[in-house]
Amino acid sequence: MKPVPHETSLRRAPVQRRSAERLTRILDACADLLDEVGYDDLSTRAVALRAGVPIGSVYRFFGNKRAMADALAQRNLERYTERVTERLRDSGGDDWRTAVDVVLDEYLGMKRTAPGFSLVDFGNQIPVGSRGGEPNHRVAERLAGLLSGYLSREPDDDLRRTFLVAVETADTLVQLAFRVDPQGDEKIIEETRQILRAYLGRVLD
Repeated sequence: MKPVPHETSLRRAPVQRRSAERLTRILDACADLLDEVGYDDLSTRAVALRAGVPIGSVYRFFGNKRAMADALAQRNLERYTERVTERLRDSGGDDWRTAVDVVLDEYLGMKRTAPGFSLVDFGNQIPVGSRGGEPNHRVAERLAGLLSGYLSREPDDDLRRTFLVAVETADTLVQLAFRVDPQGDEKIIEETRQILRAYLGRVLD
């Protein structure tokens, strides 16, 4: 069974498989509608209709559409973590630069293909244009754990701060790349890659 969103996003966590599958349908419908109509015109009723579930099923899990968007963002982070973990496992390398490329490439892959991702990614764009810092702290902490095998020391406060700066930098530049080109301007993405390598190289080499 796929991981469910963080429980703080849910009124009630699913216990049975059928309930978990219904939650998945609701979040899938939410993601599709975000791409189609945007956040302002998103409604719990429209999500219920698209998911093919009673409106009460939506309210069983979520008090409002903001909670639903938060849960979608959390699911995005879980799926991103799974994709990065799998790629790192399959790469078989021990070079941190390769690992950083995997981290960036998987983010770009989700940015280009995951429904609703352009609006909620890991939770820092709703309301549209909001750049709250908490999601990037979560991402930085998650990446510090994922990349610990490529580091010469255990993650500490200094290293976590380094990862946070790297995540914030990459986030800003990737947003710029996708404003310039809907598929992500390749030259800006390459600049982002080089900036990350140069910055992290001061600490990780």
